[in-house]
Amino acid sequence: MELIIAEKPSVARDIARVLKCTRKGDGFLYNDEYVISWAVGHLVTLCEPEDYDPHLKKWDIQSLPIIPEHIKIKAIKNTKKQFDILKKLMEQSKISGLICATDSGREGELIFRYIYDLAGCSKPFKRLWISSMTDAAIKEGFETLKDGSEYDNLYQSAKCRSEADWLVGINASRAFTLRYDALLSIGRVQTPTLALIVERQREIDAFDARDYWEVEADFEGYKGTWFDRKTNDTKLFEKEKADAIVSSVKGKTACVESVEKEEKKTPPPLLYDLTELQRDCNKKFGFSAQKTLSIVQDLYEKRKMVTYPRTDSRYLSDDMIPKLKIIASKLYGAEPYHNYADYVLKLEKLPVTKRIVDNSKINDHHAIIPTEAKVNISALGEDEFKVYDLIARRFLQVFYPYYVYSTTKIVTVSEGYPFLTKGTTVISKGWTELNRASEKDKKEEPVLPDVIEGDMLAVKAVKSNKKKTKPPQPYNEASLLSAMENAGRFVDNEELKEQLKDSGLGTPATRAAIIERLIKVGYVNRKGKSLVPTEKGTKLIAVVPPELKSPETTGRWEKGLSQIAKGNMQTDKFMGSIKNYVIYLVKMSQKIDAGVVFAAEKRGRKTSAPKGSLGKCPICSGNVYENTKSFYCSRWRAGCKFTIWKSDFERYAIHLKPEDISKLLSEGKLENVPMALPQTGEKCVGDICMRNDKSGKTDIKNVKRLNPT
Repeated sequence: MELIIAEKPSVARDIARVLKCTRKGDGFLYNDEYVISWAVGHLVTLCEPEDYDPHLKKWDIQSLPIIPEHIKIKAIKNTKKQFDILKKLMEQSKISGLICATDSGREGELIFRYIYDLAGCSKPFKRLWISSMTDAAIKEGFETLKDGSEYDNLYQSAKCRSEADWLVGINASRAFTLRYDALLSIGRVQTPTLALIVERQREIDAFDARDYWEVEADFEGYKGTWFDRKTNDTKLFEKEKADAIVSSVKGKTACVESVEKEEKKTPPPLLYDLTELQRDCNKKFGFSAQKTLSIVQDLYEKRKMVTYPRTDSRYLSDDMIPKLKIIASKLYGAEPYHNYADYVLKLEKLPVTKRIVDNSKINDHHAIIPTEAKVNISALGEDEFKVYDLIARRFLQVFYPYYVYSTTKIVTVSEGYPFLTKGTTVISKGWTELNRASEKDKKEEPVLPDVIEGDMLAVKAVKSNKKKTKPPQPYNEASLLSAMENAGRFVDNEELKEQLKDSGLGTPATRAAIIERLIKVGYVNRKGKSLVPTEKGTKLIAVVPPELKSPETTGRWEKGLSQIAKGNMQTDKFMGSIKNYVIYLVKMSQKIDAGVVFAAEKRGRKTSAPKGSLGKCPICSGNVYENTKSFYCSRWRAGCKFTIWKSDFERYAIHLKPEDISKLLSEGKLENVPMALPQTGEKCVGDICMRNDKSGKTDIKNVKRLNPT
């Protein structure tokens, strides 16, 4: 009899259904062949400093650095009951071996191995490694179980990541907190990410806007803008020069100096990995990276409609080729995709190129694509459909032909002054037919007349337009995710820049949590779609040493972790560099003095008792209270996840009040709530609805624009 351990109860139930484990025990399901139980995410964590020595509970610079000879693990108090159930099951004589069925990735591997190690288990185990949660994928996965030892390197990578984060976080946070008498949270990844945001804000604050002018001439049938032949720049920073050009060409004739036409082709985009999906959802829908991750995780686990989401690959493996038309046939049966899937299915042979299938560019999982499950669009919530729709359209797009267009560049000269005109004509839409139409897409470029070199034209009108230079844009989540993914571009060393191509700040699975952490600890605020550093965040970057805020340092480590996972680096070498770095950070914390003083903060753990309950938690029936950032369940310490973040609604210019939450909890809906769309600022009204699945999540529905044009 084998014990299967899943990462969460919902996944365990899916596996139990497929394996026909219908009998119930205390914290597990079983039949004559299998016992299936589960973690609740992490059941085991790293020990705290005071677990090694009670004296370390007090923060004291003399006790730093804290570097245990062996880093220990312990059961998490709130979920210890489930850990004890798993330990007891492992110890039963009838259990001959285990099957690790946690998420197929670095973090999932760590969850299982920590449980296995803390329980003192030595029984053999196998690994279930699947990329979708459909019944067919689960059955296939159990027919091709891997030996657990094949994932030892992945576990070592995960273990090193966990211990490195603990060592840097514990020591740096204590050292700098004690040095500046302010509670400062410092992390191996979060601090260099914060540094990116602070540096961008510094550039914005230092930007000196300048007036400039552009001269536009209206010829017969088209317009052109003056440009400098040497620099190709259209800006004139002296009004007198702009006025001189206007005066010279006004009412004169012009000659077409040159007409250049060029046909261009753009291939379909690559399939989605998690980071690219998060970027697109932020750009198109204003979703935070965390929200996108939560939705796509539900589409994977609960809906079974997409493959494993926490992937860093945008390619498929060659064993997926036979399934491609099967997936397209499922999309054919769903109304939004019928015609597009029909095109793909009618292709005699799919255009499977290295842009779609490339085994060399896959680490743990292939790109995110729809599964072979039935496409049940009607079951999806509004936000779920938006995310699924992007994934489905992208899957079909990769089999479509190139987008083909022609560009036209006309140079027209009047009185010796050159004017440039550019135009684009679509020849074949190709894969862009599947793009969702937006207002930007509807904007058509003017059709240029069919002029030839030497044509003489009248200057019908000419004017100068005053404009201002613009500062760099603050980071939004889409651009920050790009910066985190491509940390190498912030490195000057060319050799290291090349090494960092395949690594960055964090991983696709952790970047959303890093952004949320920066907001939670008060280093960053959301302002609309922008991420803006607070005074505290800016001051922190001013006082930490360059190595702690450099993408170069963290990029090297991410590269190292990747090498460990591939079996190309020893863990001792990696952890040795981390320990040396921690010693350096503690020393530097006492030397740096940038004349920075942090604002006084409230200390101590005592907080005033929450005010009266706003209603019953829809998940566990606990009481719902308010704090400065959210409305939360009183049973959060027991593991209840119910939270309504105020910032999620502030993006829509909605400021929820306690009485609103009371009504939402009791009636399930707030109707005709005034709001503004995050992308455009358009004023609207809509309904805030609690979901009926007792998940505690909310949706904004029935949005109606006010004064639509």
